[in-house]
Amino acid sequence: MSSKATNVQTAHEIHLAARPTGEPEPSNFTLVETEIPDLVDGQVLVRNTWMSVDPYMRGRMNDAESYIAPFQLGSALEGSAVGEVIASTSADVPVGASVSHFAGWRSHAVLDAASAVVIDTSIARPQDYLGALGTTGLTAYAALTDTTPVREGDVVFVSAAAGAVGSVAGQLARKFGAATVIGSAGGPEKAKRVVEDFGFDAAIDYRAGSVADQLAEIAPDGIDLYVDNVGGDHLEAAIEALRVNGRIAGIGMISGYNATGPVPGPPDFFRAYGKRLTIRGMLVSDHFHLFPEYISKAAGWLADGSLRTSETVVDGLENAPEAFLGVLRGANIGKMLVRL
Repeated sequence: MSSKATNVQTAHEIHLAARPTGEPEPSNFTLVETEIPDLVDGQVLVRNTWMSVDPYMRGRMNDAESYIAPFQLGSALEGSAVGEVIASTSADVPVGASVSHFAGWRSHAVLDAASAVVIDTSIARPQDYLGALGTTGLTAYAALTDTTPVREGDVVFVSAAAGAVGSVAGQLARKFGAATVIGSAGGPEKAKRVVEDFGFDAAIDYRAGSVADQLAEIAPDGIDLYVDNVGGDHLEAAIEALRVNGRIAGIGMISGYNATGPVPGPPDFFRAYGKRLTIRGMLVSDHFHLFPEYISKAAGWLADGSLRTSETVVDGLENAPEAFLGVLRGANIGKMLVRL
């Protein structure tokens, strides 16, 4: 086994050049050329072919304590990626294998073989392992089977329903017994696609008016489960609409990720007490043990067309920062991917 690819000596990486205040800008990122080190025993060299940009990465750009360490200034960012092994000193991960890993934001990655998960490209496309078969799909699955399981006959409301997690969550809610699935999205085109492409019963365009008023019109008798990817006015509307003993799966709050001060919460949170609501936050990293179970199911759903996905693709590592900024601005339908 070769310890190094003979025709690749340098790589390119996106580094964090400066920590943003408020909404990030292109100047917060820089493209850097680096030398690829020689492999030691048990390592692989991966040529990345696809990488993911996700909303949670905004929090890692702050120098603040959180559930995951912040990105370091002057160092490569990281995140989920898939690629091809082009050199290996590991018998477990040979040259030619397709793998997923967490060293995105770079053209090539030197990894310990244990950090590279061999993926089966005979059952799905490589990029599916960053979307429906990746952590975004697993997030939706874990939220609806473990964090706040869907119950037969539920009325379910999903925010950011045109996004990577939300679009899958709505479809899984229906698979698991929901009677009605309602989504929210920004703009008439996204709202239309939530219904026509992803099979929701109805969609709210949050740019067209009050989320609470639109939700009350669609679900006058209330909702049972809210899958929260947004926070803010969506969370407030959901608390108003939830019936007694309703549940909230707390996945994300993208409405506040660029905030420079405290993020406002629902002004009358006591209603959650009176309604005996269950509000449970989740981190997908707590549910990685479900990956084999989930992929075995979701690959079949993708193959038979009962799980529908969409992608927004940006080409070129140098354009990864713009792709990331686009996610924060809601520019994507489905999963935002960067093709390298």
